[in-house]
Amino acid sequence: MAGDNEETALKEARRRERQVTLENTDSDIGFCGWLLVGLSLLLVLLTLPLSIWMCIKIVKEYERAIIFRLGRILRGGAKGPGLFFIVPCTDSFINVDMRTITFDIPPQEVLTKDSVTVSVDGVVYYRVQNATLAVANITNADAATRLLAQTTLRNVLGTKNLAEILSDREEIAHSMQSSLDDATDDWGIKVERVEIKDVKLPLQLQRAMAAEAEASREARAKVIAAEGEMNASRALKEASLVIAESPSALQLRYLQTLNTIAAEKNSTIIFPLPLEMMQGFIKH
Repeated sequence: MAGDNEETALKEARRRERQVTLENTDSDIGFCGWLLVGLSLLLVLLTLPLSIWMCIKIVKEYERAIIFRLGRILRGGAKGPGLFFIVPCTDSFINVDMRTITFDIPPQEVLTKDSVTVSVDGVVYYRVQNATLAVANITNADAATRLLAQTTLRNVLGTKNLAEILSDREEIAHSMQSSLDDATDDWGIKVERVEIKDVKLPLQLQRAMAAEAEASREARAKVIAAEGEMNASRALKEASLVIAESPSALQLRYLQTLNTIAAEKNSTIIFPLPLEMMQGFIKH
């Protein structure tokens, strides 16, 4: 836990350092820049109150505005939410959506570690954590994150066996999230969650796995039946020993059997015949 906190703090420090580097002060625009800004302010003053509507801008609660003055990011980073002011002619701004964005990873044909081809798709949840880095460090953060998610999915699954892919989805999703979060940290993107949606196997492999599962269940059923027969034979052996101790017990068992048969087939009578009598007839 302490190691994770230190790593998070280190990432945050690096992110702040990059943001400070990007946010140049107004003095960096030079003398000509200051001259243009002054002329723009003078024009605003001369055209009041009409020009005030060109200076006032509003961004929604879930948006941030990155202001560029003569091509340089203003000190203070992102503006908003709410009301802010710009200088016409010299300032421009870009709105950045800070809400969580969700996208599907298209099905990827992946060759696993044990040389099995599977088709895997997933879903990624991410949001813009630092609007300044998302605008200044990458052209299209959304498209880059989508492409990176596809390649990361193929790379992570390529190191797993088929059994691990089918059983350890949470571990694979956590590994992908860590990899994506580290890679998109320079872009000001925070990957919040990654989920594996579906793993599609080839039809022949599905049949082979079904046959294997069926054979395994049949073998287990035969073992259970054999164990039941063994337990029943032991119980019959113990019952025969009990009956052998009392001759009248065999007669009671015979009467009980007749009662059971008479309940269903009352026209059938079973009469036990000792083998000793049959041997006497055979001798004659």
